[in-house]
Amino acid sequence: MSATSWNTTHPWRGVMVATALPLHDDLTIDHDTYSAHVRRLLDGGCDGVVPNGSLGEYQTLTDDERARVVRSAVEAAGDGARVMPGVSAYGAGEARRWAEQAAEAGCGSVLLLPPNGYRADERAVRAHYAEVARAGLPVVAYNNPVDTKVDLTPELLAALYRDGSIVAVKEFSGDVRRAYEIAELAPGLDLLVGADDVLLELATAGAVGWVAGYPNALPASCAALYRAAADGDLGAALPLYRSLHPLLRWDSRTEFVQAIKVSMDVVGFRGGPSRPPRLPLAPETEALVRAATEKAVADGHH
Repeated sequence: MSATSWNTTHPWRGVMVATALPLHDDLTIDHDTYSAHVRRLLDGGCDGVVPNGSLGEYQTLTDDERARVVRSAVEAAGDGARVMPGVSAYGAGEARRWAEQAAEAGCGSVLLLPPNGYRADERAVRAHYAEVARAGLPVVAYNNPVDTKVDLTPELLAALYRDGSIVAVKEFSGDVRRAYEIAELAPGLDLLVGADDVLLELATAGAVGWVAGYPNALPASCAALYRAAADGDLGAALPLYRSLHPLLRWDSRTEFVQAIKVSMDVVGFRGGPSRPPRLPLAPETEALVRAATEKAVADGHH
């Protein structure tokens, strides 16, 4: 089996879609549409889903809502191993409770940011991940230093891996050079693409998975792109990447949630509104996203 293939012993690999959360116009969760969306993603060639990530607006959810989203994802997927919930929280105690809830729901792994309410040092970060790992599920670290102000450097990731606290990292720094240093310092740590617009670069550098945003709108084309990139088939991957990049780069922008939801609406998958503090896109920004999505559809992407 290829190192880039999803499998039950490494269920964080492959195309794991950070699911957007469809909302009704009154901003309540549309669970029926969400469940259908999860099934659509898997039917479209994606390997699994990541509920309650940043794209899923987890910070705006009540505890009951957050738990129900995980259960809905597991039920819709039909296989809990294909579900990797985000379990990030201000403190390790709460994050561990979310990891325990994920284990009870039958999930295969969890995704965890470092402490992000303050600039945690190495000791605090290592203690945070060790505590959540005690819940018993494999933990994928999420490095997003721009938003969290805590950088999981290659050296720190290697320490977390040696501690037995993590099995992989979703790398969102945008610095593709880190891929090689991570591989040198922690050869057994799985590298996952964390930002859509560096997919090809990180896949070429050895990434074995993609925690992805834009498959929410174009699952089949994005899955095909990942497979070609992971297989080293640049003849197939590069044209797809160039064609999709005007959309993929939105995943690294502040308005990524709203942009991806607009693209979902354009292609006929309900994205709907977002909860505050996110506001609707400015009209000129929405027009750009719509135009890029419409062009992608016209080019045959789906």
